[in-house]
Amino acid sequence: MGGIKMSWVIFALLSAISAALVAIFGKIGVSNIDSTLATTVRAIIMALFLILVSFALGKYQLITTIDSKALGFIILAGISGALSWLFYFLALQLGPASGVAALDRLSVVFVLIFSVLFLAEKLTFYKLLGAILITIGAILMIL
Repeated sequence: MGGIKMSWVIFALLSAISAALVAIFGKIGVSNIDSTLATTVRAIIMALFLILVSFALGKYQLITTIDSKALGFIILAGISGALSWLFYFLALQLGPASGVAALDRLSVVFVLIFSVLFLAEKLTFYKLLGAILITIGAILMIL
């Protein structure tokens, strides 16, 4: 893979596999309950799991390294994530898992747009082509 560090690629692929399982388990889980309640239960489970992981890895000691600016953006990320889960579980309850997941992956395209606008990342031909192909793929998966 050229100059790409493999560690982040491996973690990104593991993230994608985990996200795919969210769609499958979530679709089954919301079949007979309210999607907001399902999202709330999921968030509680995630929080407990992550607290255990932080303690197991000794990361809880780093809590004092979070400054107010970082905390503000972490809070915004948490709210954005919660909204994403609420919409995702509602969409899973109403639609097919494959279609919901495909449209959800358009987040990659939105990240590209936002990273160019707000993080001054470069928009290259290959990134633009990738975004177009992802968009076409998402459209094809919902047809």
